[in-house]
Parts: sequence; C-alpha cells; structure tokens
Amino acid sequence: MHTILVIHGPNLNLLGTREPEIYGSATLEDINARLAQLARELRVETRARQSNSEGEIVSLIHDATTWADALLINAGAYTHTSIAIPDAIQGVRLPAVEVHLSNIYAREAFRHHSHLSRVCVGQICGFGPNSYLLGLRALADFLAHTYPE
Repeated sequence: MHTILVIHGPNLNLLGTREPEIYGSATLEDINARLAQLARELRVETRARQSNSEGEIVSLIHDATTWADALLINAGAYTHTSIAIPDAIQGVRLPAVEVHLSNIYAREAFRHHSHLSRVCVGQICGFGPNSYLLGLRALADFLAHTYPE
C-alpha cells in the first residue's frame, strides 16, 4: 500500500474561519477526514501534517523519504515565495502534487507564480476542499501506474 504525506502550509490551520468567501467553511479536520476516507477507497494511506514554518515543512519533506511514497502539498503562501520547499521536493525525489483551495490564477498577481510547479507532477487549484481530493486521486493513479506494488 502506498503512503502519501499530506502537507498543509501556513494559515491552513485557520480554515473554517479564515476568509470563508475565498477558502470556504470546511475546517482542516474536515479536509483530513475526507482525505482519509478517500484514501481507504483508493487503497492508499495518508498522513497529514500542518505547519506555519517553512523550515518545518522542509524537514517534513526530508523525513518523508523514510516512509512516504509521495507528497500532496498545499504550501499556502510559501508557494509563491519559497525556494527551499521546491528544492526539498526536488532533493528527495518523491512525486508530488500541488493543490490550492482557491484558483491562484484568478487572484492577486503575486499568486500567479508557483515555485512548486516546476518540481511537481501536477497542480490542482480552485475547487475548494475538492482540490485535495482530486489531487489525491491523481497521485494515487500516478503511483499505481508508475510504481505498481
């Protein structure tokens, strides 16, 4: 069974109360529960972590090499500012899918560039919590075809 590390970046711990007109009313716990349920259906395992710290996210990525097969990541604002996070993803060579709740290309101009996209196998944005579910489906399918068990 493939194991996927789900990384939630800065401020995602505030979901449900933070700008619900942009991010919706689902909490991080709601999203993690939906991911766990879908993971069971897809016959994969997810382990979710949230951090507001860029360095901690880098460490999570490094540590994942000992147990995870892939990454599902919403780096939040670090998507547009961090070089360290994509360098970590590239360094560990785990396939990754980038997800965002909102459509980053329909928002402020600074959000239109993703530093992560160059090191990810794909990106899904704009579908609220379903972005995570679509990302998990895509990643599970990618793993099944690229690294069959």
